[in-house]
Amino acid sequence: MILHDFLPSGNGYKIRLLLRFLGQEFSLTEYDITKGETRNDDFLSKINPVGRIPALEFDDGHVLVESNSVLLFLADGTSWLPTDKWQRAAVTQWLFFEQYEHEPNVAVLRAWFSVKGMPDYGKALLPIKQAGAKNALAIMESRLADHDWLVGDQCSIADIALYAYTHVADEGGIDMSIYPGIGRWLARFAALPDYVPITWKP
Repeated sequence: MILHDFLPSGNGYKIRLLLRFLGQEFSLTEYDITKGETRNDDFLSKINPVGRIPALEFDDGHVLVESNSVLLFLADGTSWLPTDKWQRAAVTQWLFFEQYEHEPNVAVLRAWFSVKGMPDYGKALLPIKQAGAKNALAIMESRLADHDWLVGDQCSIADIALYAYTHVADEGGIDMSIYPGIGRWLARFAALPDYVPITWKP
């Protein structure tokens, strides 16, 4: 397998984490999205017509994109995705929450402050993004204040998906000290066997 990725990306980190936890070997092809390297004709025609990473290219030629879709595919049949119907649905709920409520705010703030720089329109949207981030983190805190994991009693791809950008939320100017439940969860996650940081590559 080849993972097409940009190391600072939390979406790519999700895939690298799960592949690491599953013990699956893969190679990495890196792109600098700040320089538009995923917007050229070769990438658009062969890897992802949307022009985004991550993209996981399989040995048979299939290419799977959208980070949480890749997580679901890789986790199927493993302990990272519950077999119980309701717990499985709860995992997918968190995955949708991550992409609709969390990533557009927490990840965007980090991108503006620490990765890509503040765009011209960013200052106008900053209060909206900050409010959205606080709301998303408060929802996570309400669960993690008295639970070890987001679903059930063990770590799942829901935790992987939300860990990716939450653990670097402070890089977006977010005060994480007001979320003690999330703080304990972050430490618990980072203590998992085979854990690697966001900068890790095979």
